[in-house]
Amino acid sequence: MSIDVLHGDIAVIGGGPAGALAALLFARQGRRVLLFEARSAGAAIRDARALALSSASQRHLADVGGWPVDLPATAIDTVHVSQQGCWGRTVIRAADVGLPHLGQVVDYPALTAALDAQLAASGVEVLWGCRVEALDALSGYVRLRYRDGERGGDATARLAVLADGGALIDQLPDISRREHDYRQSALLAQVQFTHPHGGVAYERFSRQGPLALLPHGEDCMLVWTRDTADAARLCEGPPDALAAALQQALGERLGAVRSIGDVASFPLRLRQASRVVGNRVALIGNAAQTLHPVAAQGLNLGIRDAVSLARLLDGAADPGERTPLARYAAARKLDTRAVIGFTHGLMQLFESQAPLVGAARALGMNLLDVLPPLRRRFAGHLVFGVGAGL
Repeated sequence: MSIDVLHGDIAVIGGGPAGALAALLFARQGRRVLLFEARSAGAAIRDARALALSSASQRHLADVGGWPVDLPATAIDTVHVSQQGCWGRTVIRAADVGLPHLGQVVDYPALTAALDAQLAASGVEVLWGCRVEALDALSGYVRLRYRDGERGGDATARLAVLADGGALIDQLPDISRREHDYRQSALLAQVQFTHPHGGVAYERFSRQGPLALLPHGEDCMLVWTRDTADAARLCEGPPDALAAALQQALGERLGAVRSIGDVASFPLRLRQASRVVGNRVALIGNAAQTLHPVAAQGLNLGIRDAVSLARLLDGAADPGERTPLARYAAARKLDTRAVIGFTHGLMQLFESQAPLVGAARALGMNLLDVLPPLRRRFAGHLVFGVGAGL
């Protein structure tokens, strides 16, 4: 059974934070936006992730109403970076970038619910429970084939914006993807310590892999990269085993581990599209790149994608025309390459346990710590992006 053909100026595929932000920005420009989201309207979101968003990302979301004042979030005022078993550390503070906070930690379901509510209040036509199965880019428009339960439908738009990491990219003749399997998994768990976190986020390069502790309410959210088999063992084992391993890796910075909540894990891969634009197609967020969670840059990069694309299409009579899309591709090149190179390079740099390599890493962290101009520049890149101009 078929349903009527839908028409829009821009079709956004994927209603996660980056896709929802893009849709809201386009709607604010007066465009008719179709947003395709596989989730059913109002469905519970079972996702254990806590998102670390920079202050710049928070501002972009707040500008479209996607970050209400009552959104439950925890401020990050300081980032403490260190490595286990070797001297050297760096401390980055909000004052380094002249902001009240470096960022905020928010649960994925809470942020998604806030964006869903704003979408409902906007002019965006959200097609809940719809999966786009085929995409054909033609000379003057793009045609999409989607499925809504048992029914199929068609839609057309001047531009398709892919915001999720689905298989649609594989249907595009002018875009390919490369993938690097880290052969690692990230462990997620809420951890309670005997000492308060004080708004400090910890990035600790342990012998077993980098771990992050994000301030999360009164507790902390752990994101720990481990060997896949080791992660499975800790995920399925008793909480005491994970608590003991965490205590050994972290030391006494937050006192003793008091309790550990439910533990989840997910595999880690780097995925990157060969291009972020094609014929009447633009990629943002997870469609453009999926990063290792070290340094928590993935979603922040995707939000900058969405803001940049919307800004460069503003006022364009035809949003799918080559010229504005080429400007978007050029504008995102430096920031994307720098962030991917930084996160991937960190993983390679800290894999080695050789004493001389550890000493070199420690020296680099200490130099960053004692040279304020260098530290401020580095902090600015983390918060605002590299050459993003957003």
